[in-house]
Amino acid sequence: MKLSSLGRLALGVSILLFGAYTLASPPAVNYHLLKKVPLPAAPGGGEYFDYITVDPEARRVYVSHGTEVVVLNADDYSLVTTISDPRFKRIHGVALVKPLNKGFISDGEAQSAFVFDLKTLKVTGEVKTNQPDTDSIIYDPASKCIFTFNGDSHNSTVIDPAKGTVVKNIDLVGAVEFPAVDGKGMLYDNNEDKNDVVAIDTKTLEIKNRWPVAPEGQAVAMAIDAKNRRLFSAGRNPQFMVMMDADNGKIIQSFPITAGVDATVFEPATGLLFVSTREGMIHIFHEDSPDKLSEVETVKTEYGAKTMQIDPKTHNLFLSTSDFDPPAAPTDKQPHPLARSKPGNFRVLVYGR
Repeated sequence: MKLSSLGRLALGVSILLFGAYTLASPPAVNYHLLKKVPLPAAPGGGEYFDYITVDPEARRVYVSHGTEVVVLNADDYSLVTTISDPRFKRIHGVALVKPLNKGFISDGEAQSAFVFDLKTLKVTGEVKTNQPDTDSIIYDPASKCIFTFNGDSHNSTVIDPAKGTVVKNIDLVGAVEFPAVDGKGMLYDNNEDKNDVVAIDTKTLEIKNRWPVAPEGQAVAMAIDAKNRRLFSAGRNPQFMVMMDADNGKIIQSFPITAGVDATVFEPATGLLFVSTREGMIHIFHEDSPDKLSEVETVKTEYGAKTMQIDPKTHNLFLSTSDFDPPAAPTDKQPHPLARSKPGNFRVLVYGR
């Protein structure tokens, strides 16, 4: 069949439009379980686990586990070592300061950030925050400071990693959770009490803005697309993930998620956003444009696998969990207790494409 000039033009435009649409469409990713890495109980016998940190250059995965940090090889998942110290009580997270060859470990019950050498993986010091529930921890390259976020204390402790001293405690008014930095001098942190995100200038160490996260509630998990100035905050009650403008706090999109979210991870190279929940799900989205996320797939993992981090080299996801005993009896203080981790069966789950 012959086409007129107008017909050929229309066909050409259609092909171009279809090609553009195809490029913007969410990719098929098909994440699935690659490996279960069983690990022995931490010293002291208690079972607790929290944040995971990946060092893609050194090929290490730092996994918080009770009174120790488990260090795995990021390529073959073998045990490199465990970082431990008699002063460790309840480890939460790890932040890396590569220029100083230092790592920092937050410990909520010790009310400290412990320092370790990135080469020897030995503990070399301690910075007392003196803040109960010294929880999440992050390094800001713009200010060259470490920030801990102290949930029960409702504040953030700023640490000079070179001197190993506390610079300031920033009052954040409410139970603070996980942060993200843009690398240019802004830090963003979730507040589950206030249902908002607080924006902090890391040079002046002052709060610049507070932005509500509705329809999300109890905001706990945070990631950032620094290039496109987008925040991804996820909360538990109501159970939503929202995409926000990092400059004015505007909610651009929101999506329902499963129960007990605790981590969001954005991968700039692929435009993929990962959201993990205690219910045992990874919700995967694609950033089609700075103003549009699309749902790609939801991956079933295991109950309790709520914290997560990605290896940007392999695109593999690392999560941790254990078996669980039934919840304790309800109390006035805890009317809805969660299932309790069962000691002795801790494991890391590796998911890949």
